[in-house]
Amino acid sequence: MKFALKEISDKIVSKFNLIPVILSGGSGTRLWPLSRSCYPKQYLNLDGDSEYSLLQNTFLRLKGLTNLSEPMIICNEEQRFIVAEQMRLLNIYTKNIILEPFGKNTGPAIALAALEASKHDEDALLLVLSADHQISDPNSFRNTIEKGLIIAQQGRLVTFGIIPNKAETGYGYIESFEELSSNINSSKIKRFVEKPSKEIAEKLIKDKHYSWNSGIFLFKASTIIKELNKFEPEIIKHCKLSINESKLDFNFKRINKVHFKKCPSIPIDIAVMEKTDLGTVLKLDAGWSDIGNWQSIWENSKKDSSGNSFKGQVIVKDSKKCYLRSENKLVVGIGIKNLIVIETSDVILIADKNSSEALKELVKELEKRNLPEVKVNSKMFRPWGNYTSIENGSKWQVKKLEIKPGASLSLQKHIHRSEHWVVVDGTAQVEIDSVTSFLEVNESIYVPVGSKHRLSNPLDKNLILIEVQSGSYLGEDDIIRFDDVYGREKG
Repeated sequence: MKFALKEISDKIVSKFNLIPVILSGGSGTRLWPLSRSCYPKQYLNLDGDSEYSLLQNTFLRLKGLTNLSEPMIICNEEQRFIVAEQMRLLNIYTKNIILEPFGKNTGPAIALAALEASKHDEDALLLVLSADHQISDPNSFRNTIEKGLIIAQQGRLVTFGIIPNKAETGYGYIESFEELSSNINSSKIKRFVEKPSKEIAEKLIKDKHYSWNSGIFLFKASTIIKELNKFEPEIIKHCKLSINESKLDFNFKRINKVHFKKCPSIPIDIAVMEKTDLGTVLKLDAGWSDIGNWQSIWENSKKDSSGNSFKGQVIVKDSKKCYLRSENKLVVGIGIKNLIVIETSDVILIADKNSSEALKELVKELEKRNLPEVKVNSKMFRPWGNYTSIENGSKWQVKKLEIKPGASLSLQKHIHRSEHWVVVDGTAQVEIDSVTSFLEVNESIYVPVGSKHRLSNPLDKNLILIEVQSGSYLGEDDIIRFDDVYGREKG
């Protein structure tokens, strides 16, 4: 089945809401050590030509689409403030950030978005996007989405297929009834093929009926809800209860944990797309890439005449087809080939470029050893700004705190540690046991164990200070909150 787009273009409804639904979960394993579970790859800037993260570019490349609305973002609780801050930097202050208390795959995530959107417009068009894809040709991408809008308004479930250029085993494949070509852009879907073996993938790429499953979808909220009700009613049941009993917290919608926990964990492909007769695949030729590992980063990056790609302070000699990235220190390579070298402040990764898929299993092994480098970065983000761990011992640690203009930490106290703050840039407003003082550059103050205290930035520029902690326990959970402007839990 194919769609003659010119024949139905006059049937497109001029008034509709196009809502980008950005799925922004992730465990941060495939691009470790740059990506960690507390700061996965979608929040990183992996493109040397862009100043924005993958998440930010996911929305920015949509600008210019017909009737584009503010994005709806699905993420987990731990990453909520990173999402809000990165959207704020784009002057987007959406309250449509839905927090999943636990990951349940794409089926429930899309159901939550559809149910939320249908409260205001049951026929809103949902453009479902992963936050960690890269598109090198945004104009072609938008043009293809516009074609998809026409099809989706006919009540079809549109997915976007990528014409394969190699026998990729890391992607799923879509088999279409029609061969996708320069003349035929869309077709009814015949079946989905899960990630194949190398042998099967070699056969699939020779058949023009097969395309890679990009994981991008477009459909009416009402249509996907109807199909979920037909094939996976438990998803709709528990997601509806979760949404109906949700609470708005700051910019976030907290869904009900008890109901959502009962929701089946299943991808939308298996929940609906493999079963429905409404599926349409539309060819996408826009330089799409699923940034899945360090090799794909190398493949999509600019290279020198020897096939090397660099980021940061890097010098190489007599080296070929390497990807070297420095976040802090100078990295020097001599006579190396096909290597991935990633330097961060606390980890150095050296790997054969062709074995980067094994990294996921390595990270699992590191998790079993309870190594902190698996989860946390030396730089951690908070709603008020960020802090960077500089040095630490068994009973002390040093951090650099950067507090945004007008921002304030919670009113809190610690049971096990004292703190000493030294201002290096800006002005600090400090409250200790109900006494308020102001500190200028090179001034310091001591916060005793057990004292109620709050640190604020009263100016319109960033406040930077050095914090020295000392005590028997230095964990981030040694905080008792009494008041917090960001709605974080007290106690």
